[in-house]
Amino acid sequence: MRKKKLNLKNLKPNADKEHRRDDGHNHGGQSNNFKAYLPAILSFLMLLIGIALDYNEVAFFKDWLRIVWYGIAYVPVGLPVVKAGWESIKRGDVFTEFFLMSLATLGAFIIGEYPEGVAVMLFYAVGELFQNAAVKRAKSNIKALLDVRPKEANVFRNGDIERVSPESVTIGEKIQVRVGEKIPLDGILTSEKASLNTAALTGESKPDTIVKGAKVFAGSINLVGVIEVEVIKEFKDSSIARILDLVQNATARKSKTELFIRQFARIYTPIVVFLAIGVTFLPYFFVEDYVFRIWLYRALIFLVISCPCALVISIPLGYFGGLGAASKNGILFKGASFLDAMTKINTVVMDKTGTLTKGVFKIKEVKASGWDEKLLMKYVMAMEEQSTHPIAKAILEYKAEGPGFEASEVSEIGGKGLKGSVNKKTVLVGNKALMTANKIEVNRETETIEDSVVFVGIDGVFAGYVVIADELKEDAKETITNLHKIGISNIIMLSGDKDSITQKLASELNIEKSKGGLFPEDKLNEVEILKQNPENKIAFIGDGINDAPVLAASNIGIAMGGLGSDVAIETADVIIQTDQPSKVVKAIKIARSTRKIVWQNIILAFGVKLIVLILGAGGIATMWEAVFADVGVALLAILNAVRLQKMNWD
Repeated sequence: MRKKKLNLKNLKPNADKEHRRDDGHNHGGQSNNFKAYLPAILSFLMLLIGIALDYNEVAFFKDWLRIVWYGIAYVPVGLPVVKAGWESIKRGDVFTEFFLMSLATLGAFIIGEYPEGVAVMLFYAVGELFQNAAVKRAKSNIKALLDVRPKEANVFRNGDIERVSPESVTIGEKIQVRVGEKIPLDGILTSEKASLNTAALTGESKPDTIVKGAKVFAGSINLVGVIEVEVIKEFKDSSIARILDLVQNATARKSKTELFIRQFARIYTPIVVFLAIGVTFLPYFFVEDYVFRIWLYRALIFLVISCPCALVISIPLGYFGGLGAASKNGILFKGASFLDAMTKINTVVMDKTGTLTKGVFKIKEVKASGWDEKLLMKYVMAMEEQSTHPIAKAILEYKAEGPGFEASEVSEIGGKGLKGSVNKKTVLVGNKALMTANKIEVNRETETIEDSVVFVGIDGVFAGYVVIADELKEDAKETITNLHKIGISNIIMLSGDKDSITQKLASELNIEKSKGGLFPEDKLNEVEILKQNPENKIAFIGDGINDAPVLAASNIGIAMGGLGSDVAIETADVIIQTDQPSKVVKAIKIARSTRKIVWQNIILAFGVKLIVLILGAGGIATMWEAVFADVGVALLAILNAVRLQKMNWD
């Protein structure tokens, strides 16, 4: 059964509740909110007056005047629902909650239960209004990202600054960003330095200070001084545009629970309608003192209870809450289905460089063999200029005197290093496997070095090596400790770095299993072996670039630092918008809490409905209990789901 958004003033039956756009910035502001509640307020006041007149048995309040009074009280809340039910029937969708509520309340009028007919429709309408408000609130953290979308860009053109739409700026153009403005497009900082607020993108409130040549991302707010940026991506390809698209489509990827409940409601609702018909007429054949009006009233109660509002709204609302809470913490799930999958994770496999370590390498030592150190480094730097690897960046920071060399015919040998020509000499720069493959014998002293080592071979002869050191992330140890605390004991670290470094780090972090010296295909093979055991539900955490195949192969792929990585956004199921591995623990906690709340709502809705259905069929429950079983339970489910927005995940 399809759940639709009910607007008491201007109801649009074709607008699906989950997909109807709501930008959260109505031009009427609070006045529009009041107008939405006005029909319900009017009906409520007339209902109270009517009940008071009935209770005091006022002489004039009877017969046609009483019918007209309750009829007028019914119209503001009932007419939109009746119209929506009729529109659904015309489209061939008969068994909607609009049809059920219309049938039950009009039936109550037919048998003279006017106050109950108005009350059922009133509470249903109020429940719809509260549901709409709860959905807005649950989506608020997700929608906050939409406000990050920059509206204008100050671009340098023809010796002047033009204020244009970001979509019209092309790659290579320079833009100016003033204090307090959002950076409109991804680019490279050309000013000396900048202080940026990236909270809306990463969930981190601490300002980020960057220097000339660093990447900046659309949506970041410039905090200090006027800065200039050279655009490196069109707006449609910028990180913020892709993330916004990802977030806006996340709620369309339904969990298995949501899909099951929707299918169940389509079957469940018509069955209850036919049971209600049975409750009305079948007792005629079995009850001696059969009274049609009594059994019709029981059937109407049956219909009100049968409306699956609590189920249909509370479940997606729970997932909205989970997705919003994750987004607020700088974690992007690509859909509710991945929230569900995250709850089943019992094995975490993680990369080392860029995940547990900062991936910011520094030269620790240069050792030349038969060469001058600075001359050797000129050969190495000429080669590494052709590479984008983090180690290459560290090597290029070396200060060599005099002009550098140029490399030609440079090729990358997967998982091993680089091969090319410098000054007509064949140069190899890479790991020990590269040297071995080219029959170059390295010094034995390097076997005891635990840090990363870059070997250099020139014209088939070992020429020296460079020792590179990486730094552990501040929250790496905390991440492993907290993963153990939440019940994930099977933690594995896989790295392309040498095994001695990997084992040392694993011991320091208390990781039980680790393997080093792996090529990308080796990591993939390790995950495939783990998947052979169906009990293993695997989350792989990587940087989203070298680890893309493994991210895709695991049950849940989690990309670190996904804000600047196109491959991460494309491949991973969950994107951590900062470089903090501790966010993975938060992601698991949010997923588990979301699923717990969803199942609490399912059990609550089914349990109460079943009890009141039985009582209604037996004549014990009245229409007021039916209202609670439907609208009351829906409101309780909403309040339960909203708790996700207030939870502390630390």
